[in-house]
Amino acid sequence: MTKKRAKTPSRLTSSVEVDPAFAPVVDAFATQRDVTYGGKGFGSAALKVNGKIFAMMSSKRQFVVKLRRDRVEHLARLGQGEYFDPGQGRLMKEWLVSAATARWVELAREAYRFVKDGV
Repeated sequence: MTKKRAKTPSRLTSSVEVDPAFAPVVDAFATQRDVTYGGKGFGSAALKVNGKIFAMMSSKRQFVVKLRRDRVEHLARLGQGEYFDPGQGRLMKEWLVSAATARWVELAREAYRFVKDGV
């Protein structure tokens, strides 16, 4: 599947292609002035706040967010996600992979707060 731009163009997606599955997440941050989209993070374009990645689609087309370590552990234990492996066989304890597309925007907002404010 090829990447396409988000259906709803925004200041975040004007010149960067967005994976169609990730487009609703990018669009949810279209009005956040401190959020940017682009660059590379773990081999993929990502949403960033103050230059730090908080949500992305990995090069394997996995939705990944940065959350508190205990939160990732909790969600993984509940079967609502798993630790992110960037490809070297080392699981990252503050990064969660989630397949539940219905929760992506909610998780991205939680990740945004965590990365921006440390909460």
